[in-house]
Amino acid sequence: MNLWQEFISDPVIFISFTGLALVIGLCIFYAVYFLYKVDHDKQEAK
Repeated sequence: MNLWQEFISDPVIFISFTGLALVIGLCIFYAVYFLYKVDHDKQEAK
């Protein structure tokens, strides 16, 4: 539980992990978006 208190109380750790989560979330979003567009484009070409 001490680690959780450290995470909440220290703004540097909190902002770093929040930014990291945002970047990873955007990477996942654009990977799924790219795969969807590629699949959708293949269906239109047929």
